[in-house]
Amino acid sequence: MNRRSARSLAAATLGLLAAHAAAPAQASAARAAGPIEHVVFVIQENRSFNNLFMGYPGAVTATYGYDTQGQRIALHAQTLPTQWDIDHSARAFFAAMDGGKLDGWNKERVSGARPPAHAQYAYVPRNETKPYWDLAQQYVLADNAFASQLDGSFTAHQYAIAAYSGNAVDYPSAEPWGCAGGPSDTIPTLTQNRKYGPPEPVCFTYQTLGQEADAAGVSWRSYTGSIYGDGGLWNGYQAISAIYNGPDWTANVVNPPAQFLTDVKAGQLAAITWVTPTYEASDHGGMGAGQGPAWVASVVNAVGHSKFWKSTAIFVMWDDWGGWFDPVPPPTEDYDGLGFRVPLIMISPYAKAGYVTHVQYETASVLRFAEDTFGLPQMAAADARAADPASDAFDYSQPPRPYKRIGGAQTGGYRQALGSARGRALDPAFGD
Repeated sequence: MNRRSARSLAAATLGLLAAHAAAPAQASAARAAGPIEHVVFVIQENRSFNNLFMGYPGAVTATYGYDTQGQRIALHAQTLPTQWDIDHSARAFFAAMDGGKLDGWNKERVSGARPPAHAQYAYVPRNETKPYWDLAQQYVLADNAFASQLDGSFTAHQYAIAAYSGNAVDYPSAEPWGCAGGPSDTIPTLTQNRKYGPPEPVCFTYQTLGQEADAAGVSWRSYTGSIYGDGGLWNGYQAISAIYNGPDWTANVVNPPAQFLTDVKAGQLAAITWVTPTYEASDHGGMGAGQGPAWVASVVNAVGHSKFWKSTAIFVMWDDWGGWFDPVPPPTEDYDGLGFRVPLIMISPYAKAGYVTHVQYETASVLRFAEDTFGLPQMAAADARAADPASDAFDYSQPPRPYKRIGGAQTGGYRQALGSARGRALDPAFGD
């Protein structure tokens, strides 16, 4: 075996995707008013498409990959919670890409306790992710969706609120990070030729979807961890000056994330909503406790059993690949994207049933959907180019389907414990 085999595998997967559907050349135009009045973006952590959906019927997946020595590596089953994590910085992206050969996964660093051989070449057993597969089988699964950014979670959560990260790459240097960290908190930048540039402060002034919603009188909420709280690393608005230093910080940025379940049950749901997990309820390697599928099922069930179901679209998406192998090379759209393929599940009473879409989507596609739904302008290059999935994944001419409960959600209200391994309060909150 040699590196030509890795290129052949990548070319084969691209060919399968091209045979299914070609990516739209232009982002879709704003659409006429429809039945959707609420858009919920549920962001999970650090998994490639192949890692969670290997073998899914109708989707492009692979059971093996190659390393930089040209050796064929069979993917092994790996339980969802691990005591180790794989590097998913920009350096890890470039290592895995290996100049386009897509055989450098073995060059991604692995940190933590007792990682197995070929740790990056793995998939999660289906019985551990049953809620994800059940959602995909009932609604729409995209197997050609990519992270808008090529690196990890910090910039991913900026793209999830702004379709942009201000040239930032990788991770902040201080804690507390973001605007709370002051001038001592900086982050590397990425230049137009994909090289590391000088650092910049982690408190940005670019426009976000929340600010656009404010200007248009559209309600929004971001349910996430507090600065020092459980899941606070994924609080994207903490790095936006106008939000952190303005009234939205207390009015629209809500923590802990479990408050979403309480609010929906009480009949409160904003027009645009972000929900991020706690550490334990995330799928993040070396951090999560395997509760991610149960958490997502709880969030979706909360909306499904509420009065909002008939007017809601829910997007469940993973922020980056987390270092896990995937056989599909990401298209190059600009200097910092696209990143590796990630799962995207689209859920609504108007979503097509059991549909696998091969249209090219990215993180910014959900922002484009929200913008077109509420008549908001595009903010950056990513949401301007991103395809709106409305015409592909949704059928507004069909009557709204009744909600079918997703199994696996933990019930019994909320649980509170102290003393996580990270020294933060645990808040793995689940509910109906």
